[in-house]
Amino acid sequence: MKKLVRLLTQTLCVAGLAFSQAPPQGPIVVSPEVTAEKKIIFRILAPKAAGVVLQAGDIQGLPKGGPQLVKGENGVWETTVGPVTPGSYRYRFMVDGVPVMDPRNPAASESNNNGWSLVHVPGFEWQDAARVPHGAVASVHYWSTALGRHRRMHIYTPPGYELGKGKYPVFYLLHGASDSDNSWSTVGRAGFILDNLIAAKKAKPMIMVMPAGHTSASFGAGGMNRAIDEFGEDFVKDIMPYVETNYRVLTGRKDRAIAGLSMGGMQTLNIGFSHLDKFAYIGVFSSGIFGGGPRPGGAAAPSAPAVSPMEEWQSKRSAMLDDAKLKPGLKLLWVATGKDDFLLKTSQATVEMLKKRGFQPVYQESEGAHTWLVWRKYLNEFAPQLFQ
Repeated sequence: MKKLVRLLTQTLCVAGLAFSQAPPQGPIVVSPEVTAEKKIIFRILAPKAAGVVLQAGDIQGLPKGGPQLVKGENGVWETTVGPVTPGSYRYRFMVDGVPVMDPRNPAASESNNNGWSLVHVPGFEWQDAARVPHGAVASVHYWSTALGRHRRMHIYTPPGYELGKGKYPVFYLLHGASDSDNSWSTVGRAGFILDNLIAAKKAKPMIMVMPAGHTSASFGAGGMNRAIDEFGEDFVKDIMPYVETNYRVLTGRKDRAIAGLSMGGMQTLNIGFSHLDKFAYIGVFSSGIFGGGPRPGGAAAPSAPAVSPMEEWQSKRSAMLDDAKLKPGLKLLWVATGKDDFLLKTSQATVEMLKKRGFQPVYQESEGAHTWLVWRKYLNEFAPQLFQ
């Protein structure tokens, strides 16, 4: 017993000595801080940095290149932005030119080959976390026979799915260029939006599948074009069969919907009109048939080919486009674009083409640009129209 007491005493003395020799604790940093006025205060402890800049693409009103943070005497850099529109925002710090996620913020959102810190500003009930039954979003890994490698997607199941036995309609929701299968459920708030719509009985309970639209780390024009083609193979050969094998989903045409934003909107058009017999609901957010104008990622359009991209797209799908028997089963063809979106003319041209082919697209132009601020709203407007 005496030996045990002596050993404990020695251990405590060593621990006390180590604690007394430890460097003093730095200042406590809270970041991000959302105020009642919907302003956001960003902070980072970087006492040896020469300069810190905030990058946050969707936050409106920021100076070009992002605002400079101001260094305090305690080595904490700080800036305040806003008030901002309620919603979720990705951001990061550029510390002496090096991109850094917020070390004090565990909330994050993935893009195709980057990570971002995430802050949510409450104020829109339809996308906030409310006191309603919540569904679950699972990270699902599968083997893609089309691509010959493991892939990942996120799948939302509605409240009560785990306890029930019934089957549900399925909604495939696609992301845009440079994003990932994680994007819709983090910065896009898709799960919370569906939870709130279902709780309010504005939308039918459904399974929502959010796959990875990119097939490589590249997300420039070449990578995007490759993703559009390769993803279509992955979707038809692997994603849909996986979902229909492993989840309780209805498999009739009237029970399937597909929608996507930007690059995902183009993928939606490709898949939806190549397999029009399989989808009764098609949604296109800030997108259309790419080519002949500004392209996602800012790449310049190539010289006009002998056959335009629009003509080539129609030619490949002429059988489906011209099949009069399929048109009545398309219950909704919904296209929406912001008035300040650089793909506005692309969307308009696509709508006109679809009208000429005998379809009746519902088209709207909203306020806003090519940002998550409008895409969340589009999901909130599109989902209640499904499976009614």
